[in-house]
Amino acid sequence: MLDLFKNLPNVIVLTLQTLGPCYQDLGHTCSAYEPHFQEGVMETGRMRNRRQRQVLLFFVLLSMSLSGAELGPYSVVEEMERGSFVANLGKDLGLGLTELSDRGARIISQGSKEHLQLKVQTGDLLINEKLDREELCGPTDPCILHFQVLMEKPLEIFQAELTVRDINDHSPVFTEREVILKISENSPLGNAFPLENALDLDIGSNNVQNYKISPNLYFRVLTRTLRDGRKYPELVLGKELDREQEPELRLTLTALDGGSPPRSGTAQVRIEVVDTNDNAPEFEQLLYKVQIPENSPIDSLLVTVSASDLDVGANGKISYTLFQPSEEISKTLEVNPTTGEVRLKKQVDFERILSYEVDIKATDGGGLSGKCTLLVQVVDVNDNPPEVTMSALTSPIPENSPEIVVAVFSVSDPDSGDNGKTAISIQDDLPFLLKPSVKNFYILVTETALDRELRAEYNVTITVTDLGTPRLKTQHSITVRVSDVNDNAPTFTQTSYTLYVPENNSPALHIGSVSATDRDSGPNAQVTYSLLPPQDARLPLASLVSVSADHGQLFALRALDHEALQAFEFRVRAADAGSPALSSEALVRVLVLDDNDNAPSVLYPRHNGSAPCTELVPRAAEAGYLVTKVVAVDGDSGQNAWLSYQLLKATEPGLFGVWAHNGEVRTARLLSERDAPRHRLVVLVRDNGEPPRSATATLHVLLVDGFSQPYLPLPEAAPARAQADSLTVSLVVALAAVSSLFLLSVLLFVALRLCARPRAASGPEGHFPGHLVDVSGTGTLSQSYQYEVCLMGDSGTSEFKFFRPSVPNFPP
Repeated sequence: MLDLFKNLPNVIVLTLQTLGPCYQDLGHTCSAYEPHFQEGVMETGRMRNRRQRQVLLFFVLLSMSLSGAELGPYSVVEEMERGSFVANLGKDLGLGLTELSDRGARIISQGSKEHLQLKVQTGDLLINEKLDREELCGPTDPCILHFQVLMEKPLEIFQAELTVRDINDHSPVFTEREVILKISENSPLGNAFPLENALDLDIGSNNVQNYKISPNLYFRVLTRTLRDGRKYPELVLGKELDREQEPELRLTLTALDGGSPPRSGTAQVRIEVVDTNDNAPEFEQLLYKVQIPENSPIDSLLVTVSASDLDVGANGKISYTLFQPSEEISKTLEVNPTTGEVRLKKQVDFERILSYEVDIKATDGGGLSGKCTLLVQVVDVNDNPPEVTMSALTSPIPENSPEIVVAVFSVSDPDSGDNGKTAISIQDDLPFLLKPSVKNFYILVTETALDRELRAEYNVTITVTDLGTPRLKTQHSITVRVSDVNDNAPTFTQTSYTLYVPENNSPALHIGSVSATDRDSGPNAQVTYSLLPPQDARLPLASLVSVSADHGQLFALRALDHEALQAFEFRVRAADAGSPALSSEALVRVLVLDDNDNAPSVLYPRHNGSAPCTELVPRAAEAGYLVTKVVAVDGDSGQNAWLSYQLLKATEPGLFGVWAHNGEVRTARLLSERDAPRHRLVVLVRDNGEPPRSATATLHVLLVDGFSQPYLPLPEAAPARAQADSLTVSLVVALAAVSSLFLLSVLLFVALRLCARPRAASGPEGHFPGHLVDVSGTGTLSQSYQYEVCLMGDSGTSEFKFFRPSVPNFPP
């Protein structure tokens, strides 16, 4: 019974339906019943007794009709087309075709989707949309949809269920398209290697039943079953593996379900055969012969020996060593254990030893080894290189000056014949020329004028080669530096700078820096910074910022206010100390960042010392009913002005809630007669600054009974008001028969004066002004409204106002 009182508006509609089928809402009547309605208004006492009997009769019928009889069960297969036949409900209910329509039979589905539809003309229960068993129930079996058949005249409810049977509409799928297994080549026959099972959204026999593997010489597959019924594959080794013969196998694993025809899914299985040490290293040559000149330098590469191993990993990793070398060989030769490179540890002399012979051993990680022999023959060569003697060197040399003598040097070679003849050269990419002078002297001059900013230093390598066999050469390097002249202006790192500063800063705060560089050197590159006069003469730049002449650091000279000055621009000049001085300019833009120095200001409700405005809420309000809205602003900007709302205090916690993002105050649940009539709410408004600032707003809410008619007319509508007041009194008296609490509401309602104040109506989706709703299923239309009622003054002299809603204009 308590639920019926909570849904009192529905009770009112059902009760009013007994007065006549032509009532479309509480404020509109048709001409056929208007005389009876007027008579009922004039004879209030007699109508009150008759309506009390109607309400009591409705409750008796309601309790008798909610019996919950069962139908079915019914069964269909999934994926049937829309409109497919399920059953004939008229036959199952024992009703004729016209009875289903006359009694207002309809299907009520659980959830938001209507899976079934009733064709009242034939009594057929039809599929309203394709049913996907996997989407509806997942792995659950059986898949049952519960629904009800509702008869409105008189009210009866029948419970029913629909079983959705599975079809084989999904193929098995492996979670990984490729599976990698590493199996040792010496694994014993019969070893099993389990693999991950495939997934199939179907159930029962339509799920995965077995696996098969592509034809191969080594493996077969077995299908195993887990305790939960899932089936997984297992590879079994049937032939010995040999990594050197076949290092990798690629197989296709197929999962098959039990449908008819069966569906399948595949995954690739890549088997990497892991190596064992069953091969010894082998050299490419058993004998390596090399010839080296007697003047070969220390660390010269003589030869690189190489051995290979068919194994992999540690078993194929080879290490090289000299095998039982003599003391002389140990001092003269060495082998790199990793690369096999053989190098000289000291110079050899053809006149002392003609050749060296030694064995080299290659050992793998498993301890197996192989050997080869190295024979080194020493060859007599031209062993005296040319000599370079530097006579004069000029450095640094000034830039922008052509054909300057840089160096004077001589070349000599103690050898004779072709071994004593020399050829001289320098690098091709240098701006220098070599010119011969008297006898064996040469001079080095600049080819063109040099630019210090492009290159301040040159490393010149003088290469002298004799004509012997083999040819010997000597290289002599000199460094030539270029001195600077002031031919470059300072250059800023950026053409413009954007700096950010918090407002309310302390004076002399460092707000950023500008930087310029000069490609010159010394005083020519010494940069000094200064501020240029602003283009806008009204800008008091001298009192706002200053710049460090040496370092380009910028300072705020006084506290800045974002609300007064959000941005300003100026230019900085950078000049070098050259003669004459060169300079450049850069633009600096300063953006003053906002600080959270303004607290939120509440615009509504205002607290100006007068009596607070009380918001009226009908007790019949649904959860989420919009009570009022707190409106606030913040003088700051950005996130400092982002506001959030929070219910700080409430007379009865849990009854009202505040939406954090827009300040709307709404009911958090259905109201009841046990709720206190008066409530005081304190709402905290807080910005998103750091630290946050806040303000509070106090709301007064009064819970009232009634509000059964769409709106009360304005005082100027005197003729219509009499009729509306009569209707209001009649409806309230009828409601009072249901609950004694409503009687108190009626007394309060009649005693208070009514006046108008507009407010925009709002409501849940589908119920808003201008939206017509079929409330009974018989074609009766209802229009919903919302009102704001403001209770003024104290409780002794209170008056409240209904506000006329906006009535939409309907098309013909």
